[in-house]
Amino acid sequence: MQVTSPPITARIADGVSSIPAAQWQACAGTGDPFLSHGFLAALEASKSVGGRSGWQALPIVVDGDDGAPAAIAPAYAKAHSQGEYVFDHGWADAWERAGGSYYPKLQIAVPFTPVPGSRLLLRDPALAPALIAAIEAVTVQSELSSAHATFVAPNQIALFEAAGWLIRQGTQYHWTNDGYQDFDGFLAALSSRKRKAIRKERAAAVEGLAIRHLAGPDITARHWDAFWAFYQDTGARKWGRPYLERSFFPLIGEALGDRVLLILAERDGVPIAGALNLIGDDALYGRYWGCCEDVPFLHFELCYYQAIDAAIARGLQRVEAGAQGEHKLARGYSPIATWSAHYIPDANFRRAIADFLVRERAAVAQEQEFLCELTPFRKA
Repeated sequence: MQVTSPPITARIADGVSSIPAAQWQACAGTGDPFLSHGFLAALEASKSVGGRSGWQALPIVVDGDDGAPAAIAPAYAKAHSQGEYVFDHGWADAWERAGGSYYPKLQIAVPFTPVPGSRLLLRDPALAPALIAAIEAVTVQSELSSAHATFVAPNQIALFEAAGWLIRQGTQYHWTNDGYQDFDGFLAALSSRKRKAIRKERAAAVEGLAIRHLAGPDITARHWDAFWAFYQDTGARKWGRPYLERSFFPLIGEALGDRVLLILAERDGVPIAGALNLIGDDALYGRYWGCCEDVPFLHFELCYYQAIDAAIARGLQRVEAGAQGEHKLARGYSPIATWSAHYIPDANFRRAIADFLVRERAAVAQEQEFLCELTPFRKA
């Protein structure tokens, strides 16, 4: 006697905000602030996504027997490839030259956030294959070129691979807390030359400045105004127009409370630079930085060294300081692999990308091996 499993129906929600926060959190959990209902809904409420941003929030939902979401993919229809940090512009150009339309595509991600995390939010883990199948169905039925799950947590990448998605490897730089009691304990693990260089950098960076760590209700409108100016300056220099709107910052401050950490450098009581971090269950995530006064080494101090101080004080396992940046190696951050998964319905296009990824992965692995030799830790 053959038993056939009942079909599973998925739906597309009208944004994260349309799903009750408690139902979203039941799938997403509480450890990752970027996957929280508060963070993602703030992107929508501030108009950082939606409208003319090129990001349209379309969460894909599989409901459980109780009628509440049991599995959710944080999905977005994308009209471009900006704000993703896994670069597929070459793929888009190739598809367009072949006569296809690469955009819109489907992105399973946290917008503007190169932080590895779950891309299948599962109240019922058994629904992972069904949720991936739903993502594929949306892609095909909507006649989209492709679907991309970026910065996928390592423990979920096998689920996409089992479904036949193409897997891509990248590199980030994370600091790992090896049980350090304080910053000097961390420095003791470095070579003498690197230890002296970091102490010299820190002293030069903070000369004449006061460093303040603010969290939760201690962050006021005045602090957000200052940070907004910093963020705009950095965003304008890096990508032309900052991705986030002004109202986003107080919205996450209200929604996430003490999980938001703002580190400011002040001269005579006036903020001149700042770094915004979010705090998870086991990691501190550095997100944005900016300044209105050019001070040598201050970027390293606020974004890397102060982040290490904060992580040690909170007993966190690591600091993730964002995408790219080989300069992080000299500051005690080590190369780690990041992963993305890609669904390409067209067989010929998929074959070409698969060939490219084989070559790219070999190059990335070789580069990571080389980078590991450049870390500042004392060699055994």
